Amino acid sequence: MSNRFQVFPRRTPGATPAPRGSLSIYSPAYLGVDTRGRAVYVPLMYRNILLGGEPGSGKSVALGNIVSHAALCTDVDLVLIDGKLVELLPYAPVTKDFVGNDITKALRVLRDLQAEMDKRYLHLAHTGRKKITRQDGYRATLLAIDELAYFTVTVGTPQQQDEFKTLVRDLVARGRAAGIIVVAATQRPSADIVPTSLRDLFSYRLAFRCTTDSSSDIILGTGWAKEGHSAKDISPDTLGIGLLLAEGGIPRRIKGAFLTDNHVNQLVRRAVHLRRAA
Repeated sequence: MSNRFQVFPRRTPGATPAPRGSLSIYSPAYLGVDTRGRAVYVPLMYRNILLGGEPGSGKSVALGNIVSHAALCTDVDLVLIDGKLVELLPYAPVTKDFVGNDITKALRVLRDLQAEMDKRYLHLAHTGRKKITRQDGYRATLLAIDELAYFTVTVGTPQQQDEFKTLVRDLVARGRAAGIIVVAATQRPSADIVPTSLRDLFSYRLAFRCTTDSSSDIILGTGWAKEGHSAKDISPDTLGIGLLLAEGGIPRRIKGAFLTDNHVNQLVRRAVHLRRAA
């Protein structure tokens, strides 16, 4: 499924002000509250986020919170890849590209993003700068992948699965300075799905309930379980509880915000209006 009516070309810097009521991808996204009841925000621009946990633990809800924030930002394009099809489908009206359970199309979209990233780095080389900013006229892109395991170990040929991993790794490794944000989520945090070489590139990681300490460490990083930070300790009855690790920090227990289907539908209608106004 594809929806291209919201494709935005490179603009002249400062030519079009953001419509009233819109957000900016340069502003942090609200995730929920911590154990003291304080609001938890995460920056998205120049960051990547990895989410993992058991089915029903709150992973997809947290991913939806991030995508919802980006949908209301008129300075970012959304590229959504959803192995289950239904989790991110409500956001299709505001996407540049939407991919369901089709690895062939997913690879094509990732290759296009890689080519765009290379073009942006060429622009940076010509201008002598190190990263894309508002003044460059390039829109940020948020790539959200739900059900990472579906594309890396389940569907397609081994060659397609390897190419998918390679493309995602490249976008995570080099995309930050080019204004390409990667948010990936998986239900089965294991080493074949989230290799260390990929996990360690994510500056933010959010682990929801896991069955083992090793599964928790695959998301947060090796050794955190021994330090007393394990998503295995999260009770199955406490939905939406996760451990958030920011680069250079320690895991922080948070309670994710919850958006109902009705909230999401209203939000998307608002996002369509804001993006048309932009």
